[in-house]
Amino acid sequence: DGNTGKAAYLHAFVALAASSAVVAGAPGAQTLLNDAIHIIDQYFWSEEEGAMLESFAQDWSGVEAYRGANSNMHATEAFLALADVTGETRWLDRALRIVERIIHTHAAQNRDMVIEHFDSHWQPLRGYNEDNPADGFRPYGITPGHGFEWARLVLHLEAARLDAGLVTPEWLVTDAKGLFASACEYAWAVDGAPGIVYTLDWSQRPVVRERLHWTHCEASAAAQALLKRTGELHYETWYRRFWEFCETRFIDRTHGSWHHELSPKNQPSAKIWGGKPDLYHAWQSVLLPGLPLSPSMASAVATGRYVTKW
Repeated sequence: DGNTGKAAYLHAFVALAASSAVVAGAPGAQTLLNDAIHIIDQYFWSEEEGAMLESFAQDWSGVEAYRGANSNMHATEAFLALADVTGETRWLDRALRIVERIIHTHAAQNRDMVIEHFDSHWQPLRGYNEDNPADGFRPYGITPGHGFEWARLVLHLEAARLDAGLVTPEWLVTDAKGLFASACEYAWAVDGAPGIVYTLDWSQRPVVRERLHWTHCEASAAAQALLKRTGELHYETWYRRFWEFCETRFIDRTHGSWHHELSPKNQPSAKIWGGKPDLYHAWQSVLLPGLPLSPSMASAVATGRYVTKW
């Protein structure tokens, strides 16, 4: 798209990939990881704000006057992996500060639904992209799929902090439950057909009604994480409901992989995401049920820490 700026979202994924490559023993992985950590420390992490700055110009000038929940969500994911690979608990402290701000403060004041867009002072931008509501990365309003994704990451953070012997707030599991419940209540089958809508407005009404594969992957992953954490069987009911929908609607048994998007009538569509550019969420959704909540995925797989019953 011609964007040559430096984005926190992309650097979080580089750090995550590099940490996995280190676990796998890939040549050059440690150098890449060191470089990625250096960039995060030097430019993106704001100790003052307890969160990631969003983006810079190509020469690292002009920090964007925007703060995003999406980039900070993937930074949280990356920080969990960095804590495992480096042994440094500062990454778990940083992850907690992000969660405290975006989930325990802002989402908690918004019916446990994630506010995505903020100005540089962390004031919500409720009208952001109202004229471009189906944006693939910064859509207008509420993105229920991120509520599910955050719910799972909050449980991973809780487990990681407990494993590390760190102070672990009791509200982490409470917030995870709240995020999951709100996303289910307001986004599943709300327009009369099964599936989770892409976005909602501030009155919890559907805006973009397409169903995206990543949303349903994250919903099933969050359900299994909450089932493992709580043992409450209604999470298994949701898990099976989401997976039945994926089995019958998203998995492309003719051409392989998953349809990335379905129309409001649950037919393959391409309004937001054409083609099949992403295996990340689908791959995770089949891997996560067999892994513990901590450590992060690559480390858990490498050490053979599989869950045989959940």
